[in-house]
Amino acid sequence: MKSNAVKIWLGVGACVLSGATAIATPVRSVDAELDPSLTQSEIPVERTADAAGLTIAQGGEGGQPEFQDKLSGAELVSALRQGGYIIYFRHAQTEKDYADQVSAVMGKCDTQRMLSEEGWKQARAIGEGFEALKLPVGKVYSSEYCRAWQTADLAFGRYEKVAGLNFPKAEEYTEAQKAQMRSGIMPMLTTPPAAGTNTVIVGHDDVFDAATGIYPEPQGVAYIVKPLPDGKFDIVASMLPDEWLKLPR
Repeated sequence: MKSNAVKIWLGVGACVLSGATAIATPVRSVDAELDPSLTQSEIPVERTADAAGLTIAQGGEGGQPEFQDKLSGAELVSALRQGGYIIYFRHAQTEKDYADQVSAVMGKCDTQRMLSEEGWKQARAIGEGFEALKLPVGKVYSSEYCRAWQTADLAFGRYEKVAGLNFPKAEEYTEAQKAQMRSGIMPMLTTPPAAGTNTVIVGHDDVFDAATGIYPEPQGVAYIVKPLPDGKFDIVASMLPDEWLKLPR
C-alpha cells in the first residue's frame, strides 16, 4: 500500500517526508547487472506484422507505424498478472516539450525538462492502476533524466537508474548514435523478467524508436513487450497513461 506522504526530490536521490521524518532513498546504477556481452552487440528484433505485431511505416516522430494491439482488456490483465513482460513507459507529461539532450546535466534537474502537474497526476494514476489490478512488478529501471526517474518513483515508489537508457548528446542523431541507443535498450527488451513478475522501464521517445521503429507518443504511453527465446521480442499492446485505471479488475 502506498503512503500518502508528500514526496520531494533532492539532488539525484529521493526523500519521502512523513511528519517530521525524512527517509532518503538511495539511487544506484544497474548497468553492471545487465549481461555485458549483450550490450556490445545489436540484438535482432522481429519487425514483421506476423511475428511482432508491427507494420513498419516511416519510423520516428511524425511517421507512426500502424500498431495493432494483440492483447487488450481482460486478456491483457490476465497476461500481465502471470508476469513475463517488459513494460516500457515514455516518461509522463513535462512542462514543455523540447530537446534538452545537449544541455542536460545528469543529476541537475534544473538543466532538464521537468514533469508538469499533469505529469505527476499521470504517474500516480499509472501506479494506482497497477495496484488496483494487482499486477506484479519486479525490476523498475529508468534513465538518469529526472523526468524519467521521477515518473518511476511516483508510479512505483522505486527505481534503478541505467545510463544506457539516456539520449546521446545530440539533437540530430548519426547512425552510430542510433546504434548506441539500440545497444543500450535491446538487452533490456529481450531479457525475460524474474518468474511471476514484469519488468518496468521508464525512458524516452528516441531510444524506443531506435530499437522498434515506433515513436512513442503521447508522453506517458506504455508499450507491453514479450521477450522471445530467440533474442527477439513481440510488442503485444500499448496503453495510454489514463487507461490503466479503466482496465477490468
